[in-house]
Amino acid sequence: MVGLMLTILSLSLFSYYTFWVIILPFVDQHHFIHNYFLPQEFALIIPISAGVVLFSFLCVFIGYVMLKSKRKQA
Repeated sequence: MVGLMLTILSLSLFSYYTFWVIILPFVDQHHFIHNYFLPQEFALIIPISAGVVLFSFLCVFIGYVMLKSKRKQA
């Protein structure tokens, strides 16, 4: 059940982002569909921010594991 929910969530996010980035620029600015999407600047800001946060978490985790293993050896 959890796998099904994660699959549905990821497919929904992928579809939303794909429509937002690829199709929406070709739709007239005054069309009502633009009310459901953030401005185009966020199409780059959100993934870059998520990547920076993920990379930072990964670096902190690796540093923590390295420090913990060094203490065990000493």
